[in-house]
Amino acid sequence: MSTKIGRNDPCWCGSGKKYKTCHAAFDMKLEKLAEAHHKIPSHSIIKTPDQIAGIKESAKINVAVLDYIGEHIHEGMNTAEIDKIVYDMTTSMGGIPAPLNYEGYPYSVCTSVNEQVCHGFPSKDVILKDGDIINVDCSTILNGYFSDSSRMYCIGNVSPEKKKLVEVTKECVELGLKEVKPWGFLGDMGQAVHDHAFANGYTVVREIGGHGVGLEFHEDPWVGYNTKRGTDMVMAPGMIFTIEPMVNMGKADIYVDDKNNWEVYTDDGLPSAQWEIMVLVTEDGHEVLSW
Repeated sequence: MSTKIGRNDPCWCGSGKKYKTCHAAFDMKLEKLAEAHHKIPSHSIIKTPDQIAGIKESAKINVAVLDYIGEHIHEGMNTAEIDKIVYDMTTSMGGIPAPLNYEGYPYSVCTSVNEQVCHGFPSKDVILKDGDIINVDCSTILNGYFSDSSRMYCIGNVSPEKKKLVEVTKECVELGLKEVKPWGFLGDMGQAVHDHAFANGYTVVREIGGHGVGLEFHEDPWVGYNTKRGTDMVMAPGMIFTIEPMVNMGKADIYVDDKNNWEVYTDDGLPSAQWEIMVLVTEDGHEVLSW
């Protein structure tokens, strides 16, 4: 990469600085890692300071919407009400709900209850009951920049078994986050998530994972959680991706509703939980942008 740009030329990142004082050393590190047969990010994955600033503004809306839902979600509420809150609040703050009409998805948010793994359709017929657990997955576009995160909410008196699943899944995300360091590997994070879930008797969905995000809703890299340390893509400063393991109380097997080709369920009918954060790799660690 470094041979394509003169040292005194403007850097490829758009900073206006000379390449030699900006990303030359960065590219040399990536080249050495590539020579050692590691998977490295392309320049298109690395976000510029201006892009990061725009993504952070989008994330402010995403976080505010999830905060509001956390304060108002309750037993007896139907999930279509959540969808309306997300649409109304997002648009009132100048944003656009990213899921709405994305590849044909007809709602502004995903609401996945109990054994639903992800992509649950909001509906007036799905009424939250005492003991339910629900994942609300919210994504926002603001001025062309994307943010994405989700949270679990416990409705009323949730059983100890379900409560533990929700808590352990959050712990998985937190342990994975500790592994997000510049020049480490996505597999470092993935193994931390996997090991904690399995140590508690759970499994992690294999087919669906996290993703890069910021300039598009879903970007490279794909982020899995059944991985090994020292594998997968190098985490370089400027990368933004989600950590969002889907942890099942039972087996990892899932199926997609063949009526709508969106809603995903556990194959054994046992509950699933998911927390999602969006994280930026920095020069000295990481920064959580949306949660």
